[in-house]
Amino acid sequence: MDLKTMVEQFEVVTRGQGLFEFTEQVRKVVSHSGVSEGLCTLFMCHTSASMTIQENADPSARKDLEHWLSRLVKEDDPLYTHTCEGSDDMPAHIKAALTATSLSIPIINGRLVLGTWQGIFCWEHRYGNHRRKVAVHIGG
Repeated sequence: MDLKTMVEQFEVVTRGQGLFEFTEQVRKVVSHSGVSEGLCTLFMCHTSASMTIQENADPSARKDLEHWLSRLVKEDDPLYTHTCEGSDDMPAHIKAALTATSLSIPIINGRLVLGTWQGIFCWEHRYGNHRRKVAVHIGG
């Protein structure tokens, strides 16, 4: 059995809070790896952004998720002590802790095993524009 592994990093550009799809970037890395059967593991290299696999067909599903999480984790909570980086910083850390900073997706026949309407998203929890680094490990 020929085992292959590959590690690569790329950036996802975000423009404020929200879900930013990067499925195609991951597909390209998987294709380039030459792995036909294995596992693709993604890791978000930040503490105020996360990742999710979510519906990529209807944007209202993403908006509903964003609004729900913002209602769950409020800004300007008087109990926050980590406030020096702005009102969105501590809530961003909490949101990242409640969601996923790593994902694992099987690879079969050289392709990610995603459902018809599933996409891979960076979930930006801060207001500003950011370049979020994602590490990809592919093992087969």
